[in-house]
Amino acid sequence: MIWLLRHAEAEPADGRPDAERPLTDKGHAQARAAGAALAVLGVPLDACLASPRVRAMDTALLACAPLGLEVQTAQELAGGRFDPERVAAGFGAHVLLVGHNPDMAQAVYDATGARVRMKKGALAGIDDGELHVFLRPAELAAIAAGR
Repeated sequence: MIWLLRHAEAEPADGRPDAERPLTDKGHAQARAAGAALAVLGVPLDACLASPRVRAMDTALLACAPLGLEVQTAQELAGGRFDPERVAAGFGAHVLLVGHNPDMAQAVYDATGARVRMKKGALAGIDDGELHVFLRPAELAAIAAGR
């Protein structure tokens, strides 16, 4: 299964380069909730790959901390269309990819034909050309909190 996590909420650019935008407090909570929800659900992960942009890397670091995973950089996730299977190849059967929209939603569509609205902090699980799981940030937070 390949899991696709859109980066959590980030601060506006405010004159800084787009790639250097950090997460907001809400973004920190969204990223932590994604990781906690994956842990609660017992999702096995072999690897986590993230865009090198600050907001995606920080999302990945916060989400992967409770899972005991190190985050690796994948330039393919920095922006533009990508093939999730190709990016995840060689990293195991269960890989988390953390990146940006519209690329994440497009990757889900290209891989499965499913149209999804990947809000900041949303998570999709795809396998064998099918969308198996789609969780919005509020759903991830509820799972993480045991609700």
